Amino acid sequence: MVERDDRSALATFYAPGEWMEHVTLDADAAHHAHVRRLVAGDVVRLSNGTGRRGRAAIAELSKRELRVTVEAKSVEHVAEPPRIELWAPVGDRDRMLMLAEKSVELGVSVWRPVLYARSRSVSPRGEGEGFRQKVRARQIAALEQSGGAWLPSSSEEVALDVALIAERGFSGISFLLDADGERIADLSASASTPARVALGPEGGLTDDERTQFARAGWRLVSLGSNVLRFETAGIAALAILRAHFR
Repeated sequence: MVERDDRSALATFYAPGEWMEHVTLDADAAHHAHVRRLVAGDVVRLSNGTGRRGRAAIAELSKRELRVTVEAKSVEHVAEPPRIELWAPVGDRDRMLMLAEKSVELGVSVWRPVLYARSRSVSPRGEGEGFRQKVRARQIAALEQSGGAWLPSSSEEVALDVALIAERGFSGISFLLDADGERIADLSASASTPARVALGPEGGLTDDERTQFARAGWRLVSLGSNVLRFETAGIAALAILRAHFR
């Protein structure tokens, strides 16, 4: 068998925690392995979501579990990328899930869902413990697909005023996406990390919410003249920031 070293060819499995010589993964991982048509002896990649990544050989594969043997010499610690937070609006479930997935591919450090005034008119909207578990599952799948080493930290959804009070000690630069703002591409080149970017909800921000952001020192930045859906705006903004902060 020819060993595959490139991330595009090597299947990645999420394996949290520290690893011993043998790691046993659950039925979801086993299903993933069957879909990839993997068999005993094949080499895969493990990622624990907090920087540890390494190769392992499949020892046993059944319908209920996947057991692998870790190649100790291959284990590495990948440095965490420069910190970028995403303040995602509580909104349509499917659109939030898409943004959660893509944010992992783009290396976001913090996923922070924010409940705005106009979030309450959306149905079905993404909130509650059950939905948070779906978000995490989607983020893990994105980590495995991209071969990444870091999962973002995440929090419960909170109202904007609560989020701003809780984050008063933030020491980086804060961007609020707004059509009337300066071009984000111009600002991000000179900005320093940590950085965070906030997206408005479906229907937009209220005047009071804009005022709250302004009083907290957030800078208005624009992605252009078109009105973008929040998931599109989030993906675009993260891609621009990550291109500058790598």
